[in-house]
Amino acid sequence: MPEAKVSGEGWAMIAVTECAKEELKTILIESEAGPEEGLRLLPRPDGLFIVTLDSKLPGDQVVEYQGFKVLLVGIEYSKLLDGKSVECMATEDGMVLFVR
Repeated sequence: MPEAKVSGEGWAMIAVTECAKEELKTILIESEAGPEEGLRLLPRPDGLFIVTLDSKLPGDQVVEYQGFKVLLVGIEYSKLLDGKSVECMATEDGMVLFVR
């Protein structure tokens, strides 16, 4: 099973399932992301989350998978995401990512 490298600045880490890492990698490839870009996890006002293409910022938690920065999480969201995981599931419309 491929390993994911997670780095951060000493705060709680968010878990990312194998399925989610694969889907995030696919999104990065399809968006033609540069080598220093990754997908940043951001909360929306309605309580859901989105991912957007971005570059690593100081203090970010970075989840690397097969040479890709599949997820960037800002330190400002560490308490909000403490103990959470990014997961995915197949639907009729394709794969869906979610935070649990």
